[in-house]
Amino acid sequence: MFQFFANIFGYLLAFIYGFINNYGLAIIVFTIFIKILFIPFSVKQQKTMKKTAKIQEKMKIIQFKYKNNPEKMNQEMMELYKTEKMSPFSGCLTAIIQIILLFSIFYLVRSPLTYMQNIPEENINQYITQLQENGKSVSTAYPEIDIIREYEFLREQNPDDEYLDKANLEMNFLGLDLSKVPQQNLTDITVYIIPVLYIVSSFISIKLSTSMQQKNQNKAKESVPIDGTTGKELVPEEEKNEMDAVMQTNKMMSWFMPLMSVSVAMIAPLGLALYWLTNNILMIIERLILNKVIKLKEEEQDG
Repeated sequence: MFQFFANIFGYLLAFIYGFINNYGLAIIVFTIFIKILFIPFSVKQQKTMKKTAKIQEKMKIIQFKYKNNPEKMNQEMMELYKTEKMSPFSGCLTAIIQIILLFSIFYLVRSPLTYMQNIPEENINQYITQLQENGKSVSTAYPEIDIIREYEFLREQNPDDEYLDKANLEMNFLGLDLSKVPQQNLTDITVYIIPVLYIVSSFISIKLSTSMQQKNQNKAKESVPIDGTTGKELVPEEEKNEMDAVMQTNKMMSWFMPLMSVSVAMIAPLGLALYWLTNNILMIIERLILNKVIKLKEEEQDG
């Protein structure tokens, strides 16, 4: 499945590269296009986050009230989702899309000659064999990146090979060689620039996301029902503690994807880290804009 989407994305990246003739700029334009394409899903995700925070307190009340009656609790929960016009699986689609994008782009950047340039497998194997027979270093993980790097040598060996022209990709971007793999170039300080910027952008994105979630949850707490007799909230203290624990867990989980991505970025060509960095920057801008637009619409509806 990931190869299928890698092929589709590869055609798009090749099309963009044909106009720009720079791999780094092509990745940036490609990322912008993908982000625009998935704006409807981003809008849906943003609305879902707000709705989820809004009904979270009500969900906790139902869970506490019917904790000894699971069947009744499930019925009340489904009724709540129905009333709020939400699906309990509304967040799954976004997660699936993110996973597909993550692995598909990894396949694409790992093997650009296969998915972007459509060079036949037998030709790629031939180039690898020639490099190995001549004592050239060929990575088992990223052999196609080594083919791109050794293009001039392979051109001398294959003067009439038309497919080889497709391996002549411009990988230099603002002085950075996007074909380099940080793990293989630990003494080259330039390979850390993009991964470090990615970490910084991830931190900003997570802080922004958690801040929005906190605001939504604080707003939702204002609507917690009050017991008319005691004047106390219907959500007991033990339930609040559980909710705080869940929030802390969510914060920890929000770091999982960036940390995993950084780990992958250290063992993958820099082109992949550039895609993630660009995507992070666009996501920050997108969240700020969408949050403002959705807030204005809510105020109009309430007014």
